[in-house]
Amino acid sequence: MEFNELIKERFSCRALSDKEIPHDATGRIFEAARLAPTAVNKQPFKVWAVQSPAARAKLAKTTKYTFGAGLFLVVGGKADEAWVRQYDERNFADVDAAIAATHIMLAIHNEGLASTWVGHFDAPKLKEFFPEMAGYDLIAIFPVGYPAEQGVPSPRHTVRKRATEIVKVL
Repeated sequence: MEFNELIKERFSCRALSDKEIPHDATGRIFEAARLAPTAVNKQPFKVWAVQSPAARAKLAKTTKYTFGAGLFLVVGGKADEAWVRQYDERNFADVDAAIAATHIMLAIHNEGLASTWVGHFDAPKLKEFFPEMAGYDLIAIFPVGYPAEQGVPSPRHTVRKRATEIVKVL
């Protein structure tokens, strides 16, 4: 899909099917994350695919925003692996993880699947259920699936600020 078309069409889908997703589609989504640009190419992020019924049940105890999905991708950044800007000690782990997460979100849509960026979850409890996530700043959960019939854009989806409100030419 052409990029500008993809970013215009993508929306936060809150009704998903748990129909199985082809392995090659998830592989392309993971490849999009792997290729995401990061500061000094340190790649200080991890993606966890939560797929088994037992793992999905645990994840559902950390957020009510599962939307019927059969697959969840959790993204986190690891501060001690990230580049740090010398002038103010700003650690870029969360920025790099967000870049990878954005690639994931767009790749999901490009595969004909749907999702939404879920930030409303109990990160400490998620780390308790999945100890391999400890040490990461968990920034997003992506419920992934085919859009269900009632999966339509929010009425607010097309409400956007004008370019002059978000861009200032200096």
